[in-house]
Amino acid sequence: MSHKFRFSKESRERLKNFLLGDKNKPKEEATVQQAEAPQPQAEAVSAAQAETAPAKAPGKSIAVVTRTDIGKMRKTNQDAVIESQELRLFGVADGMGGHNGGETASAGARDGLLELLEGKEPEQGALRIAIGAVNRRLFLQQKGDEKLSGMGTTLTALWLSDSCVYIGHVGDSRAYRLRDGEMKQMTDDHSVVAELLRSGMLTPEQAATHPMRNVITRAVGTEEGIEIDLMCEERRAGDVWLVCSDGLYGMVGDEKIAEILKAHKPKKAADLLIAAALEGGGRDNISLVILLDKEGEQ
Repeated sequence: MSHKFRFSKESRERLKNFLLGDKNKPKEEATVQQAEAPQPQAEAVSAAQAETAPAKAPGKSIAVVTRTDIGKMRKTNQDAVIESQELRLFGVADGMGGHNGGETASAGARDGLLELLEGKEPEQGALRIAIGAVNRRLFLQQKGDEKLSGMGTTLTALWLSDSCVYIGHVGDSRAYRLRDGEMKQMTDDHSVVAELLRSGMLTPEQAATHPMRNVITRAVGTEEGIEIDLMCEERRAGDVWLVCSDGLYGMVGDEKIAEILKAHKPKKAADLLIAAALEGGGRDNISLVILLDKEGEQ
């Protein structure tokens, strides 16, 4: 996402204070901040396309399809898809930075997360520590290489245990869940416009065309410390999970995304979503992971 911008911490706070006024209350700083986990309620593939076979664990089964496409406007694909059936770890990283910075950041986030979680049992603390370590690696890498200065990446990952879906999230890639015919955005965008929208200062219609809609407030690798959103959601048979970069939802509205997910199996839905994003303009790289939870099916 080379079109995106990432402010320094100081610039970001000044901007938020100016835009949000008293609504922007200061938070206690922490190197890695863990979001409170809600109670359970019930981001390499080629730039062409890839499909994976179902991943199985005792008594649990998932079907996973991944897609990534360069889009119509970009010269390179700076997205990276995270996919490990062995670890049951899936997600999307959407890189930013000049030249090869974005590709380096997103690939580094993907590879680092896979390496650091290998052999570990899914749980929230391990995910938090791994994302924090990946952040520090990328931060030191860009500090040590002038050509990579300013690089960073979003990161949205799902890590499945037998009973839970653990979500780790930084940036404005998204995780959605379709359950019982209702689609819900499970992650909050870390962007200036999203904060204005949540504060009530913008309507959804205004947010869609706001000139600062491409300014993100958090990214992996841009600062030594990082604030991570962490969640735990109960697995349920029939749930459909979607993780995607903004190249999808920026071109295809949530209603259309939900319509496609409801009407089609993962493979067909993935094809249709990529096609819809390209038809909508294809102004950015498009990446997605669709996961159908077949819990309890043999």
